[in-house]
Amino acid sequence: MGDTSWAGTPAALTIFTADLAASRAWYLSFLGAEPVHEDGESVVFRAGDTLVNVLHDSAVEELIAPAAAGRGVRAVYTLGVEDVDAAAEELRARGLVPLNGPMDRPWGVRTVSVQDPGGHVWELAKAG
Repeated sequence: MGDTSWAGTPAALTIFTADLAASRAWYLSFLGAEPVHEDGESVVFRAGDTLVNVLHDSAVEELIAPAAAGRGVRAVYTLGVEDVDAAAEELRARGLVPLNGPMDRPWGVRTVSVQDPGGHVWELAKAG
């Protein structure tokens, strides 16, 4: 195989939404931080070393052409936390309702998951 120096922590995740204002408010609560950039088509937050770019559906075609965006849950984005139970309580305190968890997964990880207004699932996880 060739040089894989490009592999590592993702620089950015770009996710799509039909309602930019609702997604902005959700990510303010979920990540607990102000955006690092926003304009009429996107709002960008930082999660550790990764940028989370929330892009309005109207700008998606230009970004991914000739591919087409689909609907439905096709991925889960995982953020590491020290205490999943405390994170779940913090989510609830911020007005976010977990999809599931906290729970111990068969593969040895404790998780809690939430879903944003665009349908994207985020998991907070701690290895057991």
